[in-house]
Amino acid sequence: MNRRQIDGAPTISGKSAYPTQRFTKLADTVGTPFATWVADEVAPRLQARRVRRRYADLRSRTPILASQERSLADLRDSHHGERCVIIGNGPSLRKTDVRLFKDEVTFGLNRVYLAFDEWGFDTTYHVAVNKYVAEQSGSELARVRSPLFTTLGNADHIGSRTTETYFLLNDRAPGFYGDVRFGLWEGATVTFVAMQLAYFMGFTEVVLVGVDHRFASTGPAHQLVESDSDDENHFDPRYFGPGYRWQLPDLETSEIAYSLARKAFENDGRRIVDATVDGALRVFPRVDLATHLA
Repeated sequence: MNRRQIDGAPTISGKSAYPTQRFTKLADTVGTPFATWVADEVAPRLQARRVRRRYADLRSRTPILASQERSLADLRDSHHGERCVIIGNGPSLRKTDVRLFKDEVTFGLNRVYLAFDEWGFDTTYHVAVNKYVAEQSGSELARVRSPLFTTLGNADHIGSRTTETYFLLNDRAPGFYGDVRFGLWEGATVTFVAMQLAYFMGFTEVVLVGVDHRFASTGPAHQLVESDSDDENHFDPRYFGPGYRWQLPDLETSEIAYSLARKAFENDGRRIVDATVDGALRVFPRVDLATHLA
């Protein structure tokens, strides 16, 4: 895929360290039981309290958040003990027997709906958080028949929908957030957002497909570019086809995010496995899709 760089495009911004991280450094330096207690117990509670106060203030000024809070809360543990499939959009999806997960609970990402007619089924849930995807494909996302998760900043780009739309806050510091009601971190990939949603909804196991974790296009992470030819980085040449503006991937940050997701799931007795055909990601245990879903 050929693409041109768009001057002045934003790059990822730095985040201030967690209070938890600062207190942990204190504990390592001082080495006292009190400092350790502050790092392990007090700092996380203070952070959670600040987040809830900020969210309450934002909710009071943003009707869309207030109206959806109950419905989003209803999703918590709504799939407790179940399995789901998160469908990435890599070229390997063309080599994947999608019939194997037709009857599974699925999360579709970004423009995966381009395959729905061929597949003969839609995904159970849909996640699209990137602002450039929302800006350019908002009318298509409005027609997606499954519940949609996007960010509050994308509200103006998503048209009127007949199914539920959940607007998430994406301004949290880097980390894995098991309670997405008060915000989350995108981790440089929509797949990581779907993982946090899956955890929030109580899934015991997440199976990844189509998460190739490799791109033919290279350049500075998050650089905004415009395609001038068919897309060779995704399963469909129309995905980011000619004229589509998109950001180059940040695979390094994505791997950090995926590692956080693996740790969070495994610490809670859950797991994420990777059934991507010939995928390059090495963070999660590899499985064969047909054997694993049998």
